[in-house]
Amino acid sequence: MYESYYGFKEKPFQLSPDPKFFFASSHHQRALSYLQYGLDQGEGFIVITGPIGTGKTTIARNLLSQIGDESIVAAQLVTTKLDPQELLALVVSEFNIEAKGDSKADLLQAIEQFLISLNKQGKRALLIVDEAQNLPSETVEELRMLSNFQLDNKPLMQSFLLGQEELKPIIQAPNMEQFRQRIIASAHLKPLTVEEVKEYINHRLQQAGCNKENLFSDNGIELIHEKTLGVPRKINIFVDRLLLFGFLEELDEINSEAISSVADEMEVELTGSLNNAPINSQEPNQQVVVNSSENVENIKEVLRDVEEILESSIKQKVKMARYVDKLLKHKSKLYAEQNIEP
Repeated sequence: MYESYYGFKEKPFQLSPDPKFFFASSHHQRALSYLQYGLDQGEGFIVITGPIGTGKTTIARNLLSQIGDESIVAAQLVTTKLDPQELLALVVSEFNIEAKGDSKADLLQAIEQFLISLNKQGKRALLIVDEAQNLPSETVEELRMLSNFQLDNKPLMQSFLLGQEELKPIIQAPNMEQFRQRIIASAHLKPLTVEEVKEYINHRLQQAGCNKENLFSDNGIELIHEKTLGVPRKINIFVDRLLLFGFLEELDEINSEAISSVADEMEVELTGSLNNAPINSQEPNQQVVVNSSENVENIKEVLRDVEEILESSIKQKVKMARYVDKLLKHKSKLYAEQNIEP
C-alpha cells in the first residue's frame, strides 16, 4: 500500500503491540520501571492502570521481550469475567501444566506441584494478567491466594495486573485490604502531550525506515493530538489512515487541511449516526401530523444529514477506485521491470 511510496520497511502504525515500536513517554517509562523493579523484588503485586488504548499491553510485551533471566517462566493472560476456578484453569493452560482433574482442588494441586518443580530448577513463575478490570473481586482475591505458595519464605509465583481505570475501585473495595497490602508499586498511564505525540509519531516513522523529512508539520501534529486526545491506539488508527490518504493524493507533506479532511471522513464512518436528534417516535395508535411545521423541519434536517453522508460515501468510493487503479499501475510497472531483458 503506502509503504513503498513513503519508503517504509513495514507499517509504522499497526495496531498489534510490537516491542520494537515501544515509545517510552515519562508515564510509560515509570510503569515499565515499576514492573522491572517488581521482577527484581521477586514478590508482591504490581498494578498498572490507564484508559483504553494508552499502551498497557505494549508495556507488558516490551517487558517480556526484555526478560533475559532464564530463571523466570512467564505467562500472560487476557481475561474476561472469570470466576476463581476458571482463572485457575486458564493459569494451568497457559503454563502448560498437567492436572489430574478439573476441580478446583485438582487445579490448585497441579499449580503447586508445578511451582515447586520450578523452584527445584532455580526458577519462578511470573503471571501477567491483562484486562484485569474484567475480573470479579473474588477472582482477584484468588490471585492473592496463589501468591501464598511459598518455599523457604520465598513466593513461588508473582503477578502483575494491567487494567483500565475500572480496576481501581475493585482493588480499593473494603474487602480487598489483604490484596492491597501485597501491592508493592502501582502506576497510572495518561494520554500523550502534544510534544510526546510528535516524538511518538517520529519514533515510529524512524523505526519503520521513513525516508521523508517533515512528513507532518507542527500544526499537523497539534491537530492530530486534538483529534486523538493523545491516546496511542487512536493515533495509530488515525495516522495509518492519514498515510493512506497521503499516498492516494501523492502528498509529500501531510498538512492540516489533509488531516481535517480525513478526520471528517472517519467521524462519519465510525459513528454512523446523525448529529441531530431523531424525530420523536409515536405510539402505534397516535396520529402523526405530517404537515406540522416542526415535523417538516425535522425531516428536512434529517434529509440534509443523509445527503451529506451519501456524498461522503461516494467520495470514499471514488478515492478507493483511484487507489485500486494506482495499485494496479504500480504492480504493472513492477511486472514490466522484472521482465525487461538484461
